[in-house]
Amino acid sequence: MRRTRSFIKANHSREDVGNGRRYLLFPDGRRSYFPARIPRTLAFPSDPTDLTDHYARLYSDAVVKPIARLALPRYGLGVYENKTTTAARTPQEQEMLDNLSRGGKRLMGFCRTGLFKRLESSGNVFIQSLERHVLRNCVFLHALENELPLPIGSQDVEMLDARIADDDEGGLYDLDGDAGLATAPLRAKDAFQQRAAGIYAGYRKHAANRFKWIESRHFTAALAQDLEKDAEELIKVLKKHGDWDPAGDAKLNRLKELLTTRHASEKVLVFTQFADTATYLTAQLQAAGIANVAAVTGDTDNLTELVQRFSPHSNGKTVAPENQLRVLISTDVLSEGQNLQDAHIVVNYDLPWAIIRLIQRAGRVDRIGQKHDEIFCYSFLPADGVERIIRLRSRVSERLTQNAEVVGSDEAFFEDQTDLKTLEDLYHEKAGVLDGDDEDGEVDLASEAYQIWKNAIDDNPALERVIPALPDVVYSARAWQPREGLPEGVLVFMQTGAGNCALAWMDAQGNSVTESQQRIMRAARCAPQTPAVEKAAGHHALTAKGVELPNSDDLEEQLSSHLGGSI
Repeated sequence: MRRTRSFIKANHSREDVGNGRRYLLFPDGRRSYFPARIPRTLAFPSDPTDLTDHYARLYSDAVVKPIARLALPRYGLGVYENKTTTAARTPQEQEMLDNLSRGGKRLMGFCRTGLFKRLESSGNVFIQSLERHVLRNCVFLHALENELPLPIGSQDVEMLDARIADDDEGGLYDLDGDAGLATAPLRAKDAFQQRAAGIYAGYRKHAANRFKWIESRHFTAALAQDLEKDAEELIKVLKKHGDWDPAGDAKLNRLKELLTTRHASEKVLVFTQFADTATYLTAQLQAAGIANVAAVTGDTDNLTELVQRFSPHSNGKTVAPENQLRVLISTDVLSEGQNLQDAHIVVNYDLPWAIIRLIQRAGRVDRIGQKHDEIFCYSFLPADGVERIIRLRSRVSERLTQNAEVVGSDEAFFEDQTDLKTLEDLYHEKAGVLDGDDEDGEVDLASEAYQIWKNAIDDNPALERVIPALPDVVYSARAWQPREGLPEGVLVFMQTGAGNCALAWMDAQGNSVTESQQRIMRAARCAPQTPAVEKAAGHHALTAKGVELPNSDDLEEQLSSHLGGSI
Protein backbone atom coordinates (compact mmCIF):
# COMPACT_ATOMS: atom_id res chain seq x y z
CA MET A 1 0.00 0.00 0.00
CA ARG A 2 1.18 3.52 -0.80
CA ARG A 3 0.90 6.30 1.72
CA THR A 4 1.86 9.87 1.07
CA ARG A 5 4.41 11.81 3.04
CA SER A 6 1.79 14.10 4.60
CA PHE A 7 -0.44 11.12 5.46
CA ILE A 8 2.35 9.34 7.31
CA LYS A 9 3.51 12.56 8.94
CA ALA A 10 -0.01 13.38 10.14
CA ASN A 11 -0.99 9.92 11.35
CA HIS A 12 2.11 7.92 12.23
CA SER A 13 4.81 10.37 13.31
CA ARG A 14 5.79 11.80 16.67
CA GLU A 15 7.04 15.24 17.63
CA ASP A 16 10.48 15.78 19.09
CA VAL A 17 9.75 18.17 21.96
CA GLY A 18 13.33 19.36 21.87
CA ASN A 19 13.31 20.76 18.33
CA GLY A 20 9.68 20.52 17.21
CA ARG A 21 10.48 18.21 14.30
CA ARG A 22 8.36 15.21 13.36
CA TYR A 23 9.89 11.74 13.19
CA LEU A 24 9.06 8.06 12.76
CA LEU A 25 10.03 5.71 15.59
CA PHE A 26 11.16 2.25 14.49
CA PRO A 27 10.88 -0.90 16.67
CA ASP A 28 14.63 -0.87 17.32
CA GLY A 29 14.43 2.66 18.72
CA ARG A 30 15.85 4.46 15.68
CA ARG A 31 14.31 7.78 14.69
CA SER A 32 13.78 8.88 11.09
CA TYR A 33 13.15 12.62 10.94
CA PHE A 34 11.19 14.36 8.20
CA PRO A 35 13.52 16.84 6.48
CA ALA A 36 12.39 20.35 5.60
CA ARG A 37 11.99 21.07 1.88
CA ILE A 38 13.66 24.41 1.17
CA PRO A 39 12.74 26.10 -2.16
CA ARG A 40 15.50 28.08 -3.85
CA THR A 41 15.38 30.13 -7.04
CA LEU A 42 18.13 29.95 -9.64
CA ALA A 43 17.54 33.19 -11.50
CA PHE A 44 19.12 33.43 -14.93
CA PRO A 45 19.46 36.79 -16.69
CA SER A 46 17.49 37.58 -19.82
CA ASP A 47 17.72 41.00 -21.47
CA PRO A 48 15.33 41.70 -24.39
CA THR A 49 17.51 44.63 -25.48
CA ASP A 50 20.61 42.43 -25.81
CA LEU A 51 20.76 41.02 -29.33
CA THR A 52 23.19 38.31 -28.17
CA ASP A 53 20.87 37.06 -25.41
CA HIS A 54 19.73 33.62 -26.56
CA TYR A 55 16.67 33.30 -24.34
CA ALA A 56 15.49 36.86 -24.86
CA ARG A 57 15.46 36.27 -28.62
CA LEU A 58 13.67 32.93 -28.37
CA TYR A 59 10.99 34.33 -26.04
CA SER A 60 10.36 37.27 -28.38
CA ASP A 61 7.22 37.67 -30.49
CA ALA A 62 9.32 36.96 -33.58
CA VAL A 63 9.57 33.35 -32.37
CA VAL A 64 6.51 32.82 -30.19
CA LYS A 65 3.91 34.11 -32.65
CA PRO A 66 4.93 31.86 -35.59
CA ILE A 67 4.93 28.81 -33.30
CA ALA A 68 1.49 29.71 -31.94
CA ARG A 69 -0.05 29.96 -35.41
CA LEU A 70 1.34 26.72 -36.84
CA ALA A 71 -1.32 24.58 -38.55
CA LEU A 72 0.41 21.31 -37.50
CA PRO A 73 -1.17 19.30 -40.35
CA ARG A 74 0.73 16.07 -39.60
CA TYR A 75 -1.19 15.82 -36.33
CA GLY A 76 -4.60 16.46 -37.87
CA LEU A 77 -4.45 14.44 -41.09
CA GLY A 78 -8.13 13.54 -40.86
CA VAL A 79 -9.00 17.15 -41.71
CA TYR A 80 -7.36 16.73 -45.12
CA GLU A 81 -9.17 13.56 -46.18
CA ASN A 82 -10.02 13.55 -49.89
CA LYS A 83 -13.65 12.41 -50.01
CA THR A 84 -13.50 11.82 -53.79
CA THR A 85 -11.31 8.73 -53.37
CA THR A 86 -13.70 6.84 -51.08
CA ALA A 87 -14.60 4.21 -53.68
CA ALA A 88 -10.95 3.45 -54.45
CA ARG A 89 -9.88 2.73 -50.86
CA THR A 90 -8.99 -0.64 -49.43
CA PRO A 91 -10.62 -1.59 -46.09
CA GLN A 92 -7.25 -1.08 -44.42
CA GLU A 93 -6.93 2.44 -45.87
CA GLN A 94 -10.46 3.34 -44.77
CA GLU A 95 -9.76 2.12 -41.25
CA MET A 96 -6.55 4.14 -41.17
CA LEU A 97 -8.35 7.30 -42.32
CA ASP A 98 -11.06 6.76 -39.72
CA ASN A 99 -8.39 6.50 -37.03
CA LEU A 100 -6.66 9.66 -38.29
CA SER A 101 -9.91 11.57 -37.82
CA ARG A 102 -10.25 10.70 -34.15
CA GLY A 103 -7.32 12.05 -32.13
CA GLY A 104 -6.36 15.05 -34.28
CA LYS A 105 -7.22 17.92 -31.94
CA ARG A 106 -5.60 16.20 -29.00
CA LEU A 107 -2.44 15.33 -30.93
CA MET A 108 -2.20 18.93 -32.13
CA GLY A 109 -2.67 20.21 -28.60
CA PHE A 110 0.11 18.03 -27.22
CA CYS A 111 2.44 18.97 -30.07
CA ARG A 112 1.87 22.70 -29.64
CA THR A 113 2.40 22.63 -25.88
CA GLY A 114 5.37 20.32 -26.39
CA LEU A 115 7.19 22.86 -28.55
CA PHE A 116 6.74 25.60 -25.96
CA LYS A 117 7.76 23.27 -23.14
CA ARG A 118 10.99 22.64 -25.00
CA LEU A 119 11.50 26.38 -25.33
CA GLU A 120 11.21 26.70 -21.54
CA SER A 121 13.50 23.70 -21.04
CA SER A 122 16.46 24.62 -23.23
CA GLY A 123 16.88 26.94 -26.17
CA ASN A 124 19.27 24.51 -27.82
CA VAL A 125 16.74 21.66 -27.55
CA PHE A 126 13.93 23.91 -28.81
CA ILE A 127 15.96 24.71 -31.92
CA GLN A 128 16.61 21.00 -32.48
CA SER A 129 12.87 20.36 -32.27
CA LEU A 130 12.13 23.04 -34.85
CA GLU A 131 14.69 21.48 -37.22
CA ARG A 132 13.13 18.04 -36.77
CA HIS A 133 9.65 19.43 -37.25
CA VAL A 134 10.61 21.03 -40.56
CA LEU A 135 12.36 17.86 -41.67
CA ARG A 136 9.33 15.71 -40.89
CA ASN A 137 7.12 18.11 -42.83
CA CYS A 138 9.50 17.86 -45.77
CA VAL A 139 9.36 14.05 -45.66
CA PHE A 140 5.60 14.31 -46.12
CA LEU A 141 5.99 16.94 -48.83
CA HIS A 142 8.42 14.69 -50.70
CA ALA A 143 5.84 11.91 -50.70
CA LEU A 144 2.98 14.18 -51.75
CA GLU A 145 4.91 15.89 -54.54
CA ASN A 146 6.05 12.54 -55.95
CA GLU A 147 2.67 10.80 -55.43
CA LEU A 148 4.28 8.32 -53.04
CA PRO A 149 2.65 6.68 -49.98
CA LEU A 150 2.77 8.65 -46.74
CA PRO A 151 4.45 7.07 -43.68
CA ILE A 152 1.99 7.19 -40.79
CA GLY A 153 3.46 6.75 -37.34
CA SER A 154 1.72 6.06 -34.05
CA GLN A 155 -1.34 8.19 -33.39
CA ASP A 156 -1.17 7.38 -29.69
CA VAL A 157 -1.30 10.60 -27.71
CA GLU A 158 0.85 9.01 -24.99
CA MET A 159 3.78 9.23 -27.39
CA LEU A 160 3.57 13.03 -27.09
CA ASP A 161 2.91 13.12 -23.35
CA ALA A 162 6.00 14.16 -21.38
CA ARG A 163 4.69 12.26 -18.36
CA ILE A 164 5.22 9.02 -20.28
CA ALA A 165 7.72 9.71 -23.08
CA ASP A 166 10.71 12.03 -22.75
CA ASP A 167 12.05 11.97 -26.31
CA ASP A 168 11.16 14.33 -29.15
CA GLU A 169 7.61 13.60 -30.31
CA GLY A 170 7.82 10.32 -28.48
CA GLY A 171 9.67 8.65 -31.34
CA LEU A 172 6.78 9.38 -33.69
CA TYR A 173 9.17 9.81 -36.59
CA ASP A 174 12.50 8.85 -35.10
CA LEU A 175 15.16 10.59 -37.14
CA ASP A 176 17.99 9.97 -34.73
CA GLY A 177 19.16 6.69 -36.23
CA ASP A 178 21.05 6.11 -39.46
CA ALA A 179 18.77 8.48 -41.33
CA GLY A 180 18.74 11.11 -38.61
CA LEU A 181 19.83 14.69 -38.39
CA ALA A 182 23.48 15.37 -39.02
CA THR A 183 25.44 17.46 -36.56
CA ALA A 184 25.47 20.41 -38.98
CA PRO A 185 22.26 22.46 -38.56
CA LEU A 186 19.88 22.83 -41.49
CA ARG A 187 18.71 26.31 -42.43
CA ALA A 188 17.97 26.38 -46.18
CA LYS A 189 14.77 24.95 -47.65
CA ASP A 190 16.57 23.00 -50.36
CA ALA A 191 18.85 21.43 -47.73
CA PHE A 192 15.82 20.23 -45.77
CA GLN A 193 14.25 18.87 -48.97
CA GLN A 194 17.40 17.02 -49.96
CA ARG A 195 17.75 15.45 -46.52
CA ALA A 196 14.05 14.55 -46.46
CA ALA A 197 14.31 12.69 -49.77
CA GLY A 198 17.12 10.57 -48.37
CA ILE A 199 15.20 9.87 -45.18
CA TYR A 200 12.09 8.83 -47.11
CA ALA A 201 14.15 6.42 -49.19
CA GLY A 202 15.64 5.03 -45.98
CA TYR A 203 12.19 4.54 -44.51
CA ARG A 204 11.01 2.59 -47.54
CA LYS A 205 14.12 0.44 -47.76
CA HIS A 206 15.09 -0.19 -44.15
CA ALA A 207 12.18 0.75 -41.87
CA ALA A 208 8.97 0.10 -43.80
CA ASN A 209 7.51 -2.00 -40.99
CA ARG A 210 7.82 0.88 -38.52
CA PHE A 211 5.00 2.71 -40.26
CA LYS A 212 1.61 2.29 -41.77
CA TRP A 213 1.53 3.50 -45.36
CA ILE A 214 -1.30 5.26 -47.15
CA GLU A 215 -1.52 6.58 -50.71
CA SER A 216 -1.07 10.33 -51.14
CA ARG A 217 -4.18 10.63 -53.33
CA HIS A 218 -6.41 10.17 -50.29
CA PHE A 219 -5.50 13.68 -49.10
CA THR A 220 -6.43 17.08 -50.50
CA ALA A 221 -4.00 19.67 -51.85
CA ALA A 222 -4.51 21.68 -48.66
CA LEU A 223 -2.29 19.21 -46.79
CA ALA A 224 0.76 20.07 -48.89
CA GLN A 225 -0.07 23.77 -48.66
CA ASP A 226 -0.21 23.75 -44.86
CA LEU A 227 2.92 21.59 -44.57
CA GLU A 228 4.77 24.04 -46.81
CA LYS A 229 3.50 27.07 -44.92
CA ASP A 230 4.53 25.68 -41.52
CA ALA A 231 7.94 24.66 -42.84
CA GLU A 232 8.59 28.11 -44.29
CA GLU A 233 7.55 29.81 -41.03
CA LEU A 234 9.94 27.67 -39.02
CA ILE A 235 12.81 28.04 -41.48
CA LYS A 236 12.50 31.82 -41.10
CA VAL A 237 12.74 31.43 -37.31
CA LEU A 238 15.75 29.13 -37.64
CA LYS A 239 17.58 31.45 -40.02
CA LYS A 240 17.15 34.45 -37.73
CA HIS A 241 17.32 32.87 -34.27
CA GLY A 242 18.65 29.34 -34.73
CA ASP A 243 22.33 29.86 -33.94
CA TRP A 244 23.16 28.56 -30.48
CA ASP A 245 26.41 29.00 -28.60
CA PRO A 246 26.53 27.05 -25.30
CA ALA A 247 28.97 29.63 -23.95
CA GLY A 248 26.13 32.16 -24.01
CA ASP A 249 23.57 29.81 -22.44
CA ALA A 250 22.60 31.70 -19.26
CA LYS A 251 20.72 28.77 -17.70
CA LEU A 252 23.56 26.35 -18.36
CA ASN A 253 26.08 28.78 -16.91
CA ARG A 254 24.02 29.16 -13.72
CA LEU A 255 23.92 25.37 -13.37
CA LYS A 256 27.69 25.18 -13.81
CA GLU A 257 28.10 27.85 -11.13
CA LEU A 258 25.86 25.94 -8.71
CA LEU A 259 27.78 22.70 -9.24
CA THR A 260 31.24 24.27 -8.93
CA THR A 261 30.72 26.79 -6.12
CA ARG A 262 27.72 26.43 -3.82
CA HIS A 263 27.52 22.63 -4.07
CA ALA A 264 30.95 21.78 -5.43
CA SER A 265 31.30 18.47 -3.59
CA GLU A 266 27.72 17.37 -2.87
CA LYS A 267 25.52 15.01 -4.82
CA VAL A 268 22.99 16.83 -7.00
CA LEU A 269 19.93 15.40 -8.78
CA VAL A 270 18.94 17.49 -11.82
CA PHE A 271 15.49 17.03 -13.36
CA THR A 272 14.31 17.92 -16.84
CA GLN A 273 11.27 16.88 -18.84
CA PHE A 274 13.23 15.97 -21.96
CA ALA A 275 15.89 13.46 -22.92
CA ASP A 276 17.45 15.95 -25.35
CA THR A 277 17.95 18.43 -22.50
CA ALA A 278 19.48 15.72 -20.31
CA THR A 279 21.88 14.76 -23.10
CA TYR A 280 22.80 18.40 -23.79
CA LEU A 281 23.45 19.17 -20.12
CA THR A 282 25.54 16.04 -19.62
CA ALA A 283 27.75 16.83 -22.60
CA GLN A 284 28.21 20.49 -21.61
CA LEU A 285 28.97 19.77 -17.95
CA GLN A 286 31.51 17.12 -18.90
CA ALA A 287 33.08 19.53 -21.40
CA ALA A 288 33.36 22.09 -18.59
CA GLY A 289 35.43 19.63 -16.56
CA ILE A 290 32.72 18.61 -14.09
CA ALA A 291 33.43 14.96 -13.35
CA ASN A 292 31.17 12.03 -12.51
CA VAL A 293 28.10 13.22 -14.41
CA ALA A 294 25.58 10.89 -16.07
CA ALA A 295 22.09 11.08 -17.56
CA VAL A 296 19.06 8.83 -17.08
CA THR A 297 16.25 8.88 -19.67
CA GLY A 298 13.56 6.56 -20.92
CA ASP A 299 16.12 4.89 -23.20
CA THR A 300 18.71 4.21 -20.49
CA ASP A 301 19.52 0.50 -20.33
CA ASN A 302 21.68 0.52 -17.19
CA LEU A 303 19.40 2.71 -15.06
CA THR A 304 19.76 0.62 -11.89
CA GLU A 305 23.55 0.68 -12.14
CA LEU A 306 23.61 4.47 -12.52
CA VAL A 307 21.21 4.95 -9.61
CA GLN A 308 23.38 2.74 -7.39
CA ARG A 309 26.52 4.65 -8.38
CA PHE A 310 24.76 7.92 -7.54
CA SER A 311 23.17 6.75 -4.29
CA PRO A 312 25.05 3.65 -3.11
CA HIS A 313 24.37 3.93 0.62
CA SER A 314 20.57 4.05 0.31
CA ASN A 315 20.70 1.09 -2.07
CA GLY A 316 22.89 -1.02 0.21
CA LYS A 317 25.83 -0.99 -2.22
CA THR A 318 29.53 -0.37 -1.79
CA VAL A 319 30.96 1.79 -4.56
CA ALA A 320 34.47 3.23 -4.52
CA PRO A 321 34.39 7.04 -4.27
CA GLU A 322 36.11 7.47 -7.64
CA ASN A 323 33.37 5.37 -9.30
CA GLN A 324 30.44 7.17 -7.71
CA LEU A 325 28.35 9.68 -9.64
CA ARG A 326 28.12 13.16 -8.17
CA VAL A 327 25.59 14.63 -10.60
CA LEU A 328 22.68 12.64 -12.00
CA ILE A 329 20.59 14.30 -14.70
CA SER A 330 17.23 12.61 -15.11
CA THR A 331 13.93 12.99 -16.91
CA ASP A 332 10.67 12.53 -15.04
CA VAL A 333 10.43 8.90 -16.13
CA LEU A 334 12.74 8.00 -13.24
CA SER A 335 10.57 5.80 -11.04
CA GLU A 336 9.60 6.99 -7.59
CA GLY A 337 10.61 3.53 -6.42
CA GLN A 338 14.32 4.34 -6.85
CA ASN A 339 16.32 5.09 -3.70
CA LEU A 340 18.12 8.40 -4.27
CA GLN A 341 18.30 9.77 -0.73
CA ASP A 342 22.10 9.89 -0.61
CA ALA A 343 21.44 13.28 -2.22
CA HIS A 344 19.58 16.18 -0.65
CA ILE A 345 19.84 18.70 -3.51
CA VAL A 346 17.29 18.69 -6.35
CA VAL A 347 17.47 21.03 -9.34
CA ASN A 348 14.45 21.69 -11.56
CA TYR A 349 16.12 22.70 -14.81
CA ASP A 350 12.68 23.20 -16.30
CA LEU A 351 9.26 23.57 -14.67
CA PRO A 352 6.49 21.09 -15.51
CA TRP A 353 3.19 22.74 -16.37
CA ALA A 354 1.57 20.54 -13.74
CA ILE A 355 3.17 22.03 -10.64
CA ILE A 356 2.42 18.87 -8.64
CA ARG A 357 5.30 17.20 -10.47
CA LEU A 358 7.73 19.53 -8.70
CA ILE A 359 6.54 18.01 -5.45
CA GLN A 360 7.03 14.53 -6.90
CA ARG A 361 10.59 15.45 -7.91
CA ALA A 362 11.39 16.57 -4.37
CA GLY A 363 9.94 13.30 -3.13
CA ARG A 364 12.57 11.33 -5.04
CA VAL A 365 15.12 12.20 -2.34
CA ASP A 366 12.71 12.84 0.54
CA ARG A 367 12.37 9.22 1.58
CA ILE A 368 12.88 7.22 4.76
CA GLY A 369 16.62 7.04 5.26
CA GLN A 370 17.31 10.66 4.27
CA LYS A 371 20.01 11.81 6.71
CA HIS A 372 19.99 15.54 6.01
CA ASP A 373 17.83 17.97 7.96
CA GLU A 374 17.04 19.97 4.83
CA ILE A 375 16.37 19.19 1.17
CA PHE A 376 17.20 22.06 -1.17
CA CYS A 377 14.96 22.29 -4.24
CA TYR A 378 16.32 24.72 -6.83
CA SER A 379 14.12 25.96 -9.68
CA PHE A 380 15.29 27.91 -12.73
CA LEU A 381 13.29 31.08 -13.35
CA PRO A 382 14.03 34.27 -15.33
CA ALA A 383 15.72 36.92 -13.21
CA ASP A 384 13.00 39.46 -14.05
CA GLY A 385 10.28 37.29 -12.48
CA VAL A 386 7.67 34.77 -13.52
CA GLU A 387 5.73 37.11 -15.79
CA ARG A 388 7.48 35.93 -18.94
CA ILE A 389 6.59 32.30 -18.27
CA ILE A 390 3.03 33.30 -17.37
CA ARG A 391 2.61 35.27 -20.61
CA LEU A 392 4.02 32.43 -22.68
CA ARG A 393 1.84 29.74 -21.13
CA SER A 394 -1.25 31.93 -21.20
CA ARG A 395 -0.71 32.59 -24.90
CA VAL A 396 -0.43 28.86 -25.58
CA SER A 397 -3.60 28.17 -23.57
CA GLU A 398 -5.45 30.86 -25.50
CA ARG A 399 -4.34 29.35 -28.82
CA LEU A 400 -5.44 25.87 -27.73
CA THR A 401 -8.86 27.25 -26.86
CA GLN A 402 -9.19 29.09 -30.18
CA ASN A 403 -8.39 25.92 -32.11
CA ALA A 404 -10.49 23.68 -29.83
CA GLU A 405 -7.33 21.63 -29.28
CA VAL A 406 -7.53 19.30 -26.32
CA VAL A 407 -4.76 18.36 -23.92
CA GLY A 408 -4.60 16.26 -20.80
CA SER A 409 -5.14 17.73 -17.36
CA ASP A 410 -1.37 17.82 -16.75
CA GLU A 411 -0.97 20.07 -19.79
CA ALA A 412 -3.66 22.55 -18.76
CA PHE A 413 -2.34 25.74 -17.23
CA PHE A 414 -4.07 28.40 -15.16
CA GLU A 415 -7.42 26.64 -14.98
CA ASP A 416 -7.48 28.27 -11.57
CA GLN A 417 -5.12 30.60 -9.71
CA THR A 418 -3.43 27.84 -7.71
CA ASP A 419 -0.64 27.16 -10.21
CA LEU A 420 -0.04 30.89 -10.66
CA LYS A 421 0.37 31.40 -6.93
CA THR A 422 2.64 28.36 -6.66
CA LEU A 423 4.87 29.72 -9.42
CA GLU A 424 5.12 33.08 -7.67
CA ASP A 425 5.79 31.37 -4.32
CA LEU A 426 8.60 29.38 -5.95
CA TYR A 427 10.17 32.56 -7.28
CA HIS A 428 10.02 34.18 -3.84
CA GLU A 429 11.28 30.97 -2.15
CA LYS A 430 8.25 30.73 0.12
CA ALA A 431 8.60 28.01 2.75
CA GLY A 432 6.15 25.13 2.46
CA VAL A 433 5.42 25.53 -1.25
CA LEU A 434 6.80 22.03 -1.97
CA ASP A 435 5.34 20.29 1.07
CA GLY A 436 2.22 18.91 -0.61
CA ASP A 437 1.45 15.51 -2.09
CA ASP A 438 0.21 14.18 -5.41
CA GLU A 439 -3.44 13.86 -4.46
CA ASP A 440 -4.41 11.93 -7.57
CA GLY A 441 -1.79 9.28 -8.05
CA GLU A 442 0.60 8.76 -5.14
CA VAL A 443 -1.85 7.91 -2.37
CA ASP A 444 -3.48 4.73 -1.18
CA LEU A 445 -7.04 5.95 -0.73
CA ALA A 446 -8.11 2.90 1.28
CA SER A 447 -5.46 3.72 3.89
CA GLU A 448 -6.60 7.31 4.19
CA ALA A 449 -10.25 6.29 4.43
CA TYR A 450 -9.36 3.75 7.11
CA GLN A 451 -7.45 6.41 9.04
CA ILE A 452 -10.49 8.71 8.95
CA TRP A 453 -12.62 5.87 10.32
CA LYS A 454 -10.07 4.98 13.00
CA ASN A 455 -9.79 8.59 14.17
CA ALA A 456 -13.59 8.83 14.31
CA ILE A 457 -14.13 5.71 16.40
CA ASP A 458 -11.24 6.64 18.68
CA ASP A 459 -13.08 9.90 19.40
CA ASN A 460 -16.52 8.28 19.57
CA PRO A 461 -16.52 4.48 20.03
CA ALA A 462 -20.32 4.40 19.66
CA LEU A 463 -19.89 4.91 15.91
CA GLU A 464 -18.79 1.28 15.63
CA ARG A 465 -22.39 0.34 16.42
CA VAL A 466 -24.20 3.25 14.75
CA ILE A 467 -22.60 3.19 11.30
CA PRO A 468 -22.94 -0.56 10.53
CA ALA A 469 -26.61 -0.34 11.56
CA LEU A 470 -27.41 2.22 8.84
CA PRO A 471 -29.33 0.99 5.76
CA ASP A 472 -27.42 0.30 2.53
CA VAL A 473 -28.82 3.44 0.88
CA VAL A 474 -28.61 6.66 2.87
CA TYR A 475 -28.22 10.31 1.99
CA SER A 476 -27.63 13.62 3.65
CA ALA A 477 -26.86 17.17 2.60
CA ARG A 478 -24.91 20.10 3.93
CA ALA A 479 -24.25 23.67 2.88
CA TRP A 480 -21.52 24.20 0.29
CA GLN A 481 -19.84 27.39 -0.85
CA PRO A 482 -19.22 26.90 -4.60
CA ARG A 483 -16.04 28.29 -6.12
CA GLU A 484 -14.10 27.88 -9.35
CA GLY A 485 -13.76 24.19 -10.14
CA LEU A 486 -15.70 23.21 -7.01
CA PRO A 487 -19.42 23.59 -7.83
CA GLU A 488 -22.53 22.56 -5.93
CA GLY A 489 -23.80 19.09 -6.71
CA VAL A 490 -23.93 15.55 -5.41
CA LEU A 491 -21.19 13.33 -3.97
CA VAL A 492 -21.87 9.61 -4.43
CA PHE A 493 -20.22 6.66 -2.68
CA MET A 494 -20.93 3.20 -4.06
CA GLN A 495 -19.51 -0.18 -4.97
CA THR A 496 -18.86 -0.80 -8.67
CA GLY A 497 -19.62 -3.93 -10.64
CA ALA A 498 -15.99 -5.01 -10.31
CA GLY A 499 -16.15 -4.77 -6.54
CA ASN A 500 -14.25 -1.50 -6.14
CA CYS A 501 -15.65 1.17 -3.88
CA ALA A 502 -15.87 4.46 -5.75
CA LEU A 503 -16.68 8.12 -5.32
CA ALA A 504 -18.27 10.43 -7.89
CA TRP A 505 -18.95 14.17 -7.90
CA MET A 506 -21.69 15.44 -10.22
CA ASP A 507 -22.51 19.12 -10.71
CA ALA A 508 -26.06 20.50 -10.92
CA GLN A 509 -26.17 19.76 -14.67
CA GLY A 510 -25.20 16.12 -14.21
CA ASN A 511 -21.61 16.52 -15.41
CA SER A 512 -18.68 14.89 -13.65
CA VAL A 513 -16.65 17.49 -11.75
CA THR A 514 -13.58 15.30 -11.24
CA GLU A 515 -12.59 11.66 -11.16
CA SER A 516 -9.97 12.31 -8.48
CA GLN A 517 -11.05 10.14 -5.57
CA GLN A 518 -8.96 12.26 -3.22
CA ARG A 519 -10.61 15.55 -4.23
CA ILE A 520 -14.07 14.06 -3.85
CA MET A 521 -13.37 12.59 -0.44
CA ARG A 522 -11.90 15.86 0.78
CA ALA A 523 -14.94 17.77 -0.50
CA ALA A 524 -17.09 15.55 1.74
CA ARG A 525 -15.04 16.43 4.82
CA CYS A 526 -17.02 17.98 7.69
CA ALA A 527 -17.20 17.90 11.48
CA PRO A 528 -19.75 15.80 13.42
CA GLN A 529 -21.54 18.97 14.49
CA THR A 530 -21.98 20.26 10.90
CA PRO A 531 -25.74 20.86 10.47
CA ALA A 532 -27.65 18.88 7.83
CA VAL A 533 -29.82 20.74 5.29
CA GLU A 534 -32.58 19.72 2.91
CA LYS A 535 -31.44 17.76 -0.12
CA ALA A 536 -31.36 19.53 -3.50
CA ALA A 537 -34.38 19.19 -5.79
CA GLY A 538 -32.48 17.06 -8.31
CA HIS A 539 -30.62 14.99 -5.73
CA HIS A 540 -31.80 11.53 -6.78
CA ALA A 541 -31.47 12.19 -10.53
CA LEU A 542 -27.91 13.42 -10.07
CA THR A 543 -27.14 10.44 -7.85
CA ALA A 544 -28.31 8.12 -10.64
CA LYS A 545 -25.90 9.82 -13.07
CA GLY A 546 -23.12 9.47 -10.54
CA VAL A 547 -23.79 5.75 -10.22
CA GLU A 548 -23.36 5.33 -13.99
CA LEU A 549 -19.94 7.02 -14.07
CA PRO A 550 -17.73 4.66 -12.03
CA ASN A 551 -18.93 1.61 -13.94
CA SER A 552 -17.13 2.75 -17.10
CA ASP A 553 -14.17 0.58 -18.11
CA ASP A 554 -11.70 3.49 -18.00
CA LEU A 555 -12.63 4.49 -14.47
CA GLU A 556 -12.70 0.90 -13.27
CA GLU A 557 -9.08 0.56 -14.37
CA GLN A 558 -8.19 3.85 -12.68
CA LEU A 559 -9.92 2.84 -9.45
CA SER A 560 -8.21 -0.53 -9.36
CA SER A 561 -4.78 1.10 -9.60
CA HIS A 562 -5.45 4.01 -7.23
CA LEU A 563 -7.47 2.33 -4.52
CA GLY A 564 -5.54 -0.89 -4.18
CA GLY A 565 -8.75 -2.62 -3.06
CA SER A 566 -12.06 -1.69 -1.54
CA ILE A 567 -12.53 1.06 1.01
